[in-house]
Amino acid sequence: MKPAHSSKRDTDLQIIGEWIEPGSRVLDLGCGRGVLLEQLRLKRNVNGIGVDTDADKVEACVRRGVPVYQGDAAEFLKVFDAGHFDWVVISRTMQELEKPALVLDEALRVGRRLAVGFANHDYCCNQMRAVCSECPERGDAGAEPWPLRRPQNPVGVTEFEKYCQNSGITIIRRKYLGEDWRSEVEANPATCAAYALYALERAGV
Repeated sequence: MKPAHSSKRDTDLQIIGEWIEPGSRVLDLGCGRGVLLEQLRLKRNVNGIGVDTDADKVEACVRRGVPVYQGDAAEFLKVFDAGHFDWVVISRTMQELEKPALVLDEALRVGRRLAVGFANHDYCCNQMRAVCSECPERGDAGAEPWPLRRPQNPVGVTEFEKYCQNSGITIIRRKYLGEDWRSEVEANPATCAAYALYALERAGV
């Protein structure tokens, strides 16, 4: 049986994989071990490349036959002309970026569309756990307890959507998931969604 955090990640990849059209050119920033790009290649004939800073993860991509660049995402994006990719993916990576606004801007320059997924920092249970050390530390973005994995730039649903609105970014799709990362959240996603997924493009594109 897969661990709970692995099943959650499978759901995340499945949703993004369904958004990306067959035959697309895809850049995955923070690609990890290349699972998404491998699935997209096998199931949707996607031509993809990944970027990651972790040498072990880059090696795993190579073993999967996934083209990969080891290095900084922001620097790598500068290599490409506008609209070079059909999709850029930033899944479970944005909160770890040193300059997320810069990367988002560049991603929407080189890609026609951008898929973003992140754990909602304002999820009510996370906020409760942060002030109640006796509570079980579960239900956030990954395997480790949330307070032990403080990201550089924690992001919440409300803040992110306001940023998109103020930056000329159109949200063309969105999906809010609950504690299990499977059930959809429809009411009060700002505090009731544990995870959020967006498909974005520049306004007017």
